Amino acid sequence: MIVWVNGAFGSGKTTLVEELRPRWPEALVFDPEMIGFVLRRIVEVPTGDFQDLRLWRRQVAAMAVGLVEEYRRPVLVPMTLVDPRYVEEVFGALEDAGVALHHFFLDVPRDLLEKRIEGRVFFPDDPGREEEVRRWSKDRIRACTAATATLPRDTVFLDGRLTPRELADEVLGRVQDRPERAAGRSR
Repeated sequence: MIVWVNGAFGSGKTTLVEELRPRWPEALVFDPEMIGFVLRRIVEVPTGDFQDLRLWRRQVAAMAVGLVEEYRRPVLVPMTLVDPRYVEEVFGALEDAGVALHHFFLDVPRDLLEKRIEGRVFFPDDPGREEEVRRWSKDRIRACTAATATLPRDTVFLDGRLTPRELADEVLGRVQDRPERAAGRSR
């Protein structure tokens, strides 16, 4: 089973997965950004967004399926994925492989997203790079929030203003209620 935690940058995806991890110790954590970072070292990313690389989408789906099949453990995936074509491609590959998917989207108001993005630090020794990442994240808020209308209809929208503990309670409750729900691509 895959539990995909989606949402805009700054919505709390990683924080939620960090809260779930000790409460669900058998779960593996797979961050698809790692595949993007590797690809950036190998090939040019013309748009600047590695999700635009077909190879990234294929590798993300293959890795997620591989982790489930090889280790027979749940996989937690904190990753923003909102382009409808890419959602269809990645989630479709999971469905084709017969992997159960629980898709959660953290819904957070824009002003709170901006505040959270401002409070994050990724490159403390490189203020220029830090500002570039913040600007990039903020520039994508609109697309991320607008995409909620195009996400699969079985997406569970969570109130991202709740505490990580409250969100984890909700995720675990839903996953335990329906642990083997198959992935669905319908909207």
